[in-house]
Amino acid sequence: MSKKRQYKNYSPEFKEEAIALVTEQGYSVPKAAASLGIRTNQLYGWKKKQEESKADDLLSPDEKAELLGLRKEVKQLRMEKEILKKASTFFAKEMR
Repeated sequence: MSKKRQYKNYSPEFKEEAIALVTEQGYSVPKAAASLGIRTNQLYGWKKKQEESKADDLLSPDEKAELLGLRKEVKQLRMEKEILKKASTFFAKEMR
């Protein structure tokens, strides 16, 4: 029988201070994570979330809506491009 994994929760203040070590005090992420006893990828994730939230604060609601629409369109176009690549490869093989 497997046990449910317990994850450690960190306070927002702890996360902010950990990010400040990297952004304000010049520590590398691995060095800061090691000194705090956390995993490197956790600190990278916290830092990324903070940067994204700051970027979201800079955008107006209209800009956010446009950005979401553009991201959706890019995703659709990439998918279509992949389909066309596969189709062209298939038809190139059929022509031989």
